[in-house]
Amino acid sequence: MTRRLLLAAALPLLLSCSTLSRNGEWWQARRDSSGQAPDALTVREPVVQVYGARAVSWRGVFGIHTWISLKRAGATTWTRYEVVGWGVSRGVPAVRTNRSGPDNYWFGSWPDLLADARGEGVESLIDRIETAVAAYPYPDSYRTWPGPNSNTFTAWVARQVPEVRLDLPPTAIGKDYLPGGAVMATTPAGRGLQLSLLGVAGVLAGWDEGLEVNVLGLTFGVDVKKPALKIPLVGRVGTR
Repeated sequence: MTRRLLLAAALPLLLSCSTLSRNGEWWQARRDSSGQAPDALTVREPVVQVYGARAVSWRGVFGIHTWISLKRAGATTWTRYEVVGWGVSRGVPAVRTNRSGPDNYWFGSWPDLLADARGEGVESLIDRIETAVAAYPYPDSYRTWPGPNSNTFTAWVARQVPEVRLDLPPTAIGKDYLPGGAVMATTPAGRGLQLSLLGVAGVLAGWDEGLEVNVLGLTFGVDVKKPALKIPLVGRVGTR
C-alpha cells in the first residue's frame, strides 16, 4: 500500500517532466485538442465545461491549471476564459480569452473534464458566468501561491454560478484563496461552507466536496458522495 502511494505521488512529477520537449522547451509541448469538447458545428445546445490539467514544469508536481469553456445555443464557436500569470508583471491582463481551444492539452498535459452542464437553463448560466468573469476582483494580478491564480479565478466564477456544481480537485491550489481577505464563503459547488485564512489554512465541508482541510495551501480530505481520499500532489484516490 505504501509503495502504491509513493508511486502515485511520483506520477505528477513524471507527467510534468513529460510536458517538456527534448530541449526542455515547454512552450513546444502538445497543445492541440483533446477531443473532449463537443463539436460546436454539430451540437446546437448551450454547453459549459470546466477543465483542469497539470501545470507547466515543476508547478505540475503540486497542482493543476483550470479554465472555463462555454458555447451558447446555436453558436458555432467556443469561448474559453482563464487566468494566466505569464506577462502580468509587464502589464498584460491576467484574465485571458480564447488563448487556446476549449479542451486543448495544456503544454503536454491531458485536461480532465471537471464539470459539464448543457441543455435547458444553461444559456442563463452562461450569462451569469460572463458577468462573473467581468467582475473578477483580480483581473491584473497573479501569484502562484497561495493565490490569486488560475484556480482562484475558476473557483470565484463557480461560486457566482453554483449551478455548474464544480468540485475542484485538491490539486487546484489557489481555489481556497477568498478574494478581499474574506474568511468565509460558500463552496464553489454551492452546497457547503468553507473557512479560509488567505488560502494558506482552512477547512471546507460540502455535499459535493466532502470534508477538506487546507494546510499551507495543500488539501487533505475525504469525499463521501463519491468515496475517495484527497491527497496533496496526488489528487483523488478512489472513485471518480
